[in-house]
Amino acid sequence: MKKKLALISVSDKTGLQALVKALEGHGFEIISTGGTARAIEGFGVKVTPVERMTEFKEILDGRVKTLHPKLHAGILALRDSKKHMQQLREANIMLIDLVVVNLYPFRKTIERKASLEEIIENIDIGGTTLIRAGAKNFQDVAVVVNPKQYSLIIEELEKNKGAISLKARSLLAAKAFEHTAYYDTTINEFLHKKFNSGELFPSDFSMNFRKVADLRYGENPHQKAALYKQSFVRNPSIVNAALLNGKKLSFNNIVDANAAIAVVQEFKQPAACIVKHNNACGAAVAATVGEAFQKALECDTKSAFGSIIALNRECCLETAKKITSFFNEVVIAPGFEKAALQQLCKKKNLRVLQLKGIDKAAIAPGLDYKKIEGGLLAQTKDSVLLSEANCTIVSRKKPSAQQLKDLLFAWRIVKHTKSNAIVLAKDNATVGIGAGQMSRIDSAELAIKKSNGKSNGAVLASDAFFPFRDNIDKAAEAGITAIIQPGGSVRDKEVIEAADRHGIAMVFTGVRHFRH
Repeated sequence: MKKKLALISVSDKTGLQALVKALEGHGFEIISTGGTARAIEGFGVKVTPVERMTEFKEILDGRVKTLHPKLHAGILALRDSKKHMQQLREANIMLIDLVVVNLYPFRKTIERKASLEEIIENIDIGGTTLIRAGAKNFQDVAVVVNPKQYSLIIEELEKNKGAISLKARSLLAAKAFEHTAYYDTTINEFLHKKFNSGELFPSDFSMNFRKVADLRYGENPHQKAALYKQSFVRNPSIVNAALLNGKKLSFNNIVDANAAIAVVQEFKQPAACIVKHNNACGAAVAATVGEAFQKALECDTKSAFGSIIALNRECCLETAKKITSFFNEVVIAPGFEKAALQQLCKKKNLRVLQLKGIDKAAIAPGLDYKKIEGGLLAQTKDSVLLSEANCTIVSRKKPSAQQLKDLLFAWRIVKHTKSNAIVLAKDNATVGIGAGQMSRIDSAELAIKKSNGKSNGAVLASDAFFPFRDNIDKAAEAGITAIIQPGGSVRDKEVIEAADRHGIAMVFTGVRHFRH
């Protein structure tokens, strides 16, 4: 029972040779399973098959091979318990000091679109049980779940004359439970979507994320931050974008890029969006993405300084020249002409991102989350798409065909603008945006002010109903010709009367787009 014993069963053989050589050099005996045992023998290291210890061959096509009391008792026994030690002696069970296990590649099996039968077979049972047993008994047992941890074990063996310190065992135990929790949550997420997708809000809810990168800092330099990626992300996402030029993305870059991507994905036509502080300061659709970008830029050239730019079509040289004519932080597109990329890369600090799939107009279904202190809010995504058929004209004056196009365009932009939100648009481009104000009239006044006179002849979108007619009077003063809003105010009649008095066409959507 005084022999040092390591149990190794790994699907990923990366770095295994260096580990087993180090273990052998420090007097460890190694027991192992199937393919792992054969790999270790190939390294010229002596290994004992698990079935020789358990005196029980694996059965059920490998579903049962390490689920045996001779293994788990050797891992879980308390070394300072006379009763435990006596029981091990009576059962002729050896203590296991090190457990090295990595799990069946469940996530990778799903990602390569394997059959359901193969996916289910890649739910690891014995491996997770071994890991949890070793982690529970960290006072005496070290557990390793990742080849990246092998160097720590080798270093510990060298430093401590063949032993692994309690500090290292404690750290490894915490990492082990982190590993199995992620693994189990991945399985839960897959099975929930497969068999129980109708239940949007389960009683017990776990989120599944893996760290992509540590960031320089958070929203402000005194805050620490990291970027995590959710499992099974299939829709275009900033976490999947390829960095072609420039520095690593900052926390704020990522937040703003996410907002810009969401706007351009609203449209099937070539679209461009310029975002500053999580709000669009310009957006447009046009026959070409270059024309769309120019129209978006003209909305608010001052705010575009230091912005994030998203395009839903390949970036051409002409557009790249316009982008590099002023300072901006990030440009995102599904692709870049060779000459355009060369032009953009002349600015070494400009972050150039390629995001394939951003040219496919699609709002991925699912849930949206907001973290609050001590909890989490979950809601379905605001994925409502408004069409002309959904609109109700409530004014005497009817909007023209072009006005209706502009109203529907503005409605899609206001959906992505912080409340209270007012968007002015003309010819499928924003001309003024008022966002995040505490009263709707303030947002309207801000949008009109920022339009610099371009409000004359434009249309207006409001993310929520008008509580008073003052917004309509202000819009009329600015030359607004048509308004789209949800309706539903106790003063709707008064608001409609104001629109009629000013000769403004008004459309109700019946849908609100608050964005806090």
